[in-house]
Amino acid sequence: MHDPGEGRSDIGEFESLAREGRLTLRDYVMVSDDSAAIAHFIARGPGIALYDGRIWIRAIKLYADGALGSRGAALLEPYSDDPGNRGLVRTPPEHLERVAELGLRHGFQVNIHAIGDRGNRIALDAFAAALKAVPRADHRFRIEHAQVISPPDIPRFAALGVIPSMQSTHQTSDMRWAEARLGPQRIRGAYAWRSLLNTGAIIPNGTDFPVEEVNPIITFHSAVTRQDATNWPPGGWYPGEAMTREEALKSMTIWAAFAGFQENVMGSLTPGKYADFVILDRDIMTIKENEILSTRVLATYLGGIAVYQAK
Repeated sequence: MHDPGEGRSDIGEFESLAREGRLTLRDYVMVSDDSAAIAHFIARGPGIALYDGRIWIRAIKLYADGALGSRGAALLEPYSDDPGNRGLVRTPPEHLERVAELGLRHGFQVNIHAIGDRGNRIALDAFAAALKAVPRADHRFRIEHAQVISPPDIPRFAALGVIPSMQSTHQTSDMRWAEARLGPQRIRGAYAWRSLLNTGAIIPNGTDFPVEEVNPIITFHSAVTRQDATNWPPGGWYPGEAMTREEALKSMTIWAAFAGFQENVMGSLTPGKYADFVILDRDIMTIKENEILSTRVLATYLGGIAVYQAK
């Protein structure tokens, strides 16, 4: 689990559970944008595979803008259905840049929530400025969501080494109204998985629970079909941006592990890695697309020990 934005007290609770052996998951924690919390964990130093690999504390979560549904995502031009509104910039760009530099100097990944095309450009510009000031090759900075991107900014992700951390269910949740917000041109840069993958970027994929459903089978289905649970629309919504099944599986496993500096210990069934895996009742790589959502998890294993078994 990648846990985007927790305060110091909550992280302390997670650590207590892990210390007592009661945390039956692996939590990649991102420290919330609180100056005291950031200072505390920077002074403590990056926490990697703590408590038998239950907790990582080596990332900071920031916010560039709001959400598209509330018209709070920051856009370069006004909303098509609200001409006087360009959304909200939640954090001064100077602060994003300053924290990114801090992360580079102390070994912390920085992940910025950005949904609108202006929000994404602000985040990319902040990362670019920080990397110019403190060059570092393997920083793995992330933009969380990266939902609407101006076409000139799409190749900047791969060029800067910034990871677009996206959630495919946002597309299937938003598709019935997103074009009204953005218009027929900007929508081409929205939920643009294929466009990003074609530049050499990887896309770690998640559920974004509790905003979306926690079930990752829905995530996989959305990524490959660009359809909702009713199989609408026929053929998928802008299907040219869909992922292949192999890409969708990687986005939820090895690419997600890479996005947390964990690819050497998880993300694939490989000797020497944690034996973390699920057993499904059917092969999601070969069944018909309209059968994917019927898939059930029969068991979940963490470190080779069953932590869930279906009745």
